[in-house]
Amino acid sequence: MSASLKAKIAEVFEEPGCDKNQGKTEKERKKGCTKQLTPGAAAGGCAFDGAKIALQPIVDVAHLVHGPIACEGNSWDNRHSASSGSTIYRTGFTTDINELDVIYGAEKRLFKSIREICEKYDPPAIFVYQTCVTGLIGDDIEAVCKRAAEKFGKPVIPVNAPGFAGPKNLGNKLGAEALLDYVIGTIEPATTTPYDINIIGEYNLSGELWQVKPLLDALGVRILSCISGDGRYAEVASAHRAKANMMVCSKSMINIATKMQQRWDIPYFEGSFYGIGDMSETLREIARLLVERGAPAELKDRTEALIAVEEARAWERIRAYKERLTGKKVLLITGGVKSWSVVAALQEAGLEVVGTSTKKSTKEDKAKIKEIMGLTEEDSAHMIDDMTPRQMYAMLRDAKADIMLSGGRSQFVALKARMPWMDINQERHHAFAGYEGMVTMIAEIDKALFNPMWAEVRTPAPWEVVDTLLIEQSAEQLAAEAQPA
Repeated sequence: MSASLKAKIAEVFEEPGCDKNQGKTEKERKKGCTKQLTPGAAAGGCAFDGAKIALQPIVDVAHLVHGPIACEGNSWDNRHSASSGSTIYRTGFTTDINELDVIYGAEKRLFKSIREICEKYDPPAIFVYQTCVTGLIGDDIEAVCKRAAEKFGKPVIPVNAPGFAGPKNLGNKLGAEALLDYVIGTIEPATTTPYDINIIGEYNLSGELWQVKPLLDALGVRILSCISGDGRYAEVASAHRAKANMMVCSKSMINIATKMQQRWDIPYFEGSFYGIGDMSETLREIARLLVERGAPAELKDRTEALIAVEEARAWERIRAYKERLTGKKVLLITGGVKSWSVVAALQEAGLEVVGTSTKKSTKEDKAKIKEIMGLTEEDSAHMIDDMTPRQMYAMLRDAKADIMLSGGRSQFVALKARMPWMDINQERHHAFAGYEGMVTMIAEIDKALFNPMWAEVRTPAPWEVVDTLLIEQSAEQLAAEAQPA
């Protein structure tokens, strides 16, 4: 691992927004949060994967993977991060290095790949991702990117997050560091207003950002930049002129919010777009921060008026489902911000959360779960750090939960238990953000719970019924023959 990468990782672990890291001694902090992964055994969930996930939703940028073609296993079509314009971010660019490149180095191949992208696609910028193999052979992507930027007259951004550097979450932060080092603050916006905000850690899954944007538009609040869902390079580069930042997922990009506060004095808060109450609180907090930064005070009044109208409309539509859903039990297997924000949303619809995973949740996320669910410090039965598929199956089979909400990898556990399941993670096809999204979520849960298919699959098959009758008849016959004459 290069000295510059080690220094960057050490810098990431000095994060002032993470109470856990700040509570460590200096020696413990230098070790980082997790051990480094083994090169060649870090496929999926590695630092490279995390960096690419965090940055690829910048839709007008070419994302070039410098490494073997297997590293460019582009899963973004499965993540449903939507774009309102350019689709170049969905194109898989890779240098596709071979054995000779490993022996002689692949920097020339990287430079030629950058030139080809410039000539054929002419994007406003190119992001170059380091991988395990090219990191191990010592390719200096920073130097190549600097030379290419001078030669072709456009930003070429090195993202130095090889897979062996650590887990996916570290990769999210290293990708964010690339934005801080090379992108944010490099372009001035054409215009600024007292109502400009950045949204950080939002990926516009299934168009969720577009369910929130009309609410902000109604208040006159402008999203100067979304990092990174449906993002544009120029917008991200001019993000330093915003008046406030909203942090959606602190697990992935908290370093952007804290460093923008240090460098440009931009305050930030962590909010959620999931659930009626959380959506309203988020709008109030945005209005409060903007008023503190110079926006007219009447913004707060307009915000309260909008909240009253939207909440009444949402509750009216949810009322039709609440009577059917009240008392139904939900097992929630997710992580990060959704581990607490979705809990609040489900409780609003009368559902009971019997367990929520906390594997990818921060200390603050866990505190919010306890507050929302009314748990004491000692009570952690409803907070599951790491549940095995066997435990999930047992919980569903014994009817301790009526439905499981999780990612696609866990769906077969629920299906094997013949219990309803709904996708809550990034592969989902429905947007659950904002007031409209809350109604959609409740409607989808209602469809899953009351689908007549479940009664069918739980009914014994005809041959099982026949077998049971034969066994009963045989037992009766044997009992009769055993009786004395």
